[in-house]
Amino acid sequence: MASGLTILDPTSESNPSTRQLLARPTDIKGHTIALLDISKPRGNVFLDRIEELLTERGAHVKRYAKPTFTKPAPVDLRHEIATQCTLVIEALAD
Repeated sequence: MASGLTILDPTSESNPSTRQLLARPTDIKGHTIALLDISKPRGNVFLDRIEELLTERGAHVKRYAKPTFTKPAPVDLRHEIATQCTLVIEALAD
């Protein structure tokens, strides 16, 4: 089910990268899901509701926040999410 995906980096990437998509899980029960708030207004409101729905479905949820929406997440934050969680949802709301 995985296929190639072209991702364009809005930060002046000169050559687009191609990556394989990972297969999506059939069930979220038992997964640890990172909810990443990128620090835009009302993103936390969206994530509060998502957390409720995920928890009802048997997932364990961990919350994270970027210090600012204007820059990529710091390396240490990305590492923490990658080592502690199996899935990630990133919120963007205005």
